[in-house]
Parts: sequence; structure tokens; C-alpha cells
Amino acid sequence: MRHCFTDEHEQFREFVRKFMSTNSDAIAVRRVMETEAGYDADVWGNLSESLGLPGVHIPEKFGGQGFGPVELCIALEEMGRSLLCAPFFGSSVMATTAILNAGSISDKEKLLPDLAAGKLVASLAIAEESGQWEASDIEMTAIEAGGTYRLSGEKKFVLDGHSSDLIVVVARVPGSSGEDGISFFTVKGDAAGLGRRLLNTIDETRKLAVLQFDSVEATPLGEVGAGSKALEKTLVLSYVALANEMMGGAQKLLESAIEYAQMRVQFGRAIGSFQSMKHKFADLLMDVELAKTTAYYAAEAAEDEADDLVAVASMAKAYASDTYYKVAAACIQVHGGIGFTWENDTHLYFKRAKSSEVFLGTPALHRDRLITNWNA
Repeated sequence: MRHCFTDEHEQFREFVRKFMSTNSDAIAVRRVMETEAGYDADVWGNLSESLGLPGVHIPEKFGGQGFGPVELCIALEEMGRSLLCAPFFGSSVMATTAILNAGSISDKEKLLPDLAAGKLVASLAIAEESGQWEASDIEMTAIEAGGTYRLSGEKKFVLDGHSSDLIVVVARVPGSSGEDGISFFTVKGDAAGLGRRLLNTIDETRKLAVLQFDSVEATPLGEVGAGSKALEKTLVLSYVALANEMMGGAQKLLESAIEYAQMRVQFGRAIGSFQSMKHKFADLLMDVELAKTTAYYAAEAAEDEADDLVAVASMAKAYASDTYYKVAAACIQVHGGIGFTWENDTHLYFKRAKSSEVFLGTPALHRDRLITNWNA
């Protein structure tokens, strides 16, 4: 397997980047991130109608564009560059992928066309008390009575869970443990007994919520008790997608730091001309290029459904997390005192880097998964 972008891929990237530069510049990001919803409905509608991005990896027969993980990751890389504030990752990546993997044909026919059109925004609720996105950590039990399933308990760190129209919930059947009995359910965002609370997090550009379920009526998504493989496939693609998104942010940060170093003058010279600064940028460039290559390789592995995809996905997530955070911290230093101020945009990327580092599992966790799955 060899990674290589085609001319069509590059044209697609250019098209998405142009849209992001127009609709998700620093002014727009700062304005939208301060709202409770966390995104601009008009921009989301334009993104959906003009580019069709919410349906980029949804098959055409379900109303999508019919592309694959590579195109999805190209779009996410460009979104990461611009810190797009939109429910794309939670709805179009995580929830949509869960429906694709776990849902029956009728489930997909019912839900995917509206998701592809951006008319329906969904969230995927997995993590609970442990804060981990693992099947073995899921404790919420789906109780069946009279043919109806009800959910009780709490889900944490649900991306855009405070405002989404539909919640895809991962729970288990009574008496099961580990990877056995894992099931997917859908819950309406305004369902009786569902409480939603927006979390106060370091990254205002990405909204996370806590969801409280008090005997909430739920509809099974696919076969009850047979969702373990679907959960793993959903998470693996999410790791790959997040790695590519992070690399977009890291690349943009590095470019902005180099531009600033060429402009900032000390002792009669641009600071970018100092040898120590050249060494710093060379090291950062090496880190970013290697991490980007790993993320691209993971996207290709997802496209080809490679045998080593699980290991490669964790490798990409761990490497991208470490690199993004390292680049963000270094670029704040390059900017000097102004890098720590609210007026400078660097801190927004730093906060996104920190939140992405722990979202869907820490680098240490993914390095452990890499070793385990590589030797399997």
C-alpha cells in the first residue's frame, strides 16, 4: 500500500480550503465559539448544500457523495487548519459512521439522507464514568419492557451533545460484560427524561456535553447485543479522522510561526534568520511531515480496510497528538510575549491541540493499543 494524492484529491482540497478561508477565518471562529450552539447555522447549511461535506463518505444510494476515508480526511485536514466550528466531527464522522457500521438497511435509509444533507445533526455517546471510549468501560444497560427499550445513566464528553437533534447511544444488554452485549440505540434530542449539560472546557471551539438518561425511550440501531465490531470500526475511523484534522492545525500553526519569524525584527535582523530559530523550525517541520505521512497512511489503510488498520489508526492518533501539542507550544514561544495574549490566534490552536490530545484516548493509551494490536 502506497499513499499518493491524485489530481482530483488536490482539487477537492483546494475547493474545501477556499470555502474554509471564506467562512471560517479567525474573526468567524472567535464569534461562533462564544455562542452556546458552537456553530453558525448558515455556514453549516452552506457547507452542506454547496460542498455536500456531511455526506462525503455516505454511499450515494443513501443520499451521500459516495467517497471514502481519504476524501473525508482531506476535508478534516482543511477544517483543522481553520479551526472550523461546526458539528462535522461529532455528526458527520462519529455518529454517521456508527450508523453505517451498526444500522440495518432500513435504519440507513431512514437516517442517512438527512445526515448527508445536513438537515439532521447527530452525536455519538460512548464514554461514561471512566472517561474512556472502550467497550469494556460501558456500563449503561438497555432495559427492555413490553418491546420498548429504556436507558438510564450518564454519558460524558459527548461532542455537540447539548444541541444535536439525534443521539446515537452505545449501551449493553443486561448481564453482559466486556465486548459482549454491546448495542447501539437512537434517542431524540428532545426525548422525555434526557438531560443535557454543556461542559466548560479549555477548548471553546469544540463543544462537549454531559447527557443524563432517566428511563429514556430508545430505538435499537441494528441488532441488539451485536454491536461490538461496529463500535470498534467506528472508533478506528474516528482515530484516523482526528489525526488528519490535528495535522491540518499543526501545519497552519507552523506556517504562521514562520511568517511571524520572518517579520519580527530584533537586533536589526528578522528573528527567523537566527541559527537557533532555523534549527527549531527544521525540527518542527520534520515532526509535522512525519506525523502527516502517518495520518495519510492511516487514511489509505482505512480506505483499503488493511489488516493492520487498528494498529495504524492508534499510531496515527498518538503521533498526531504528540506533534500537534509540541508544535503549538513551540509556536507560542516563537511569538514571544504576544503568543500568550488573547488577541493572538495561537492560543486557540494550542487549546484545540490539548483537547484533541485526550479526546478519544490519550497518546499513552494509543501507544499501548498499537503494541497490543501490532503483535496480535
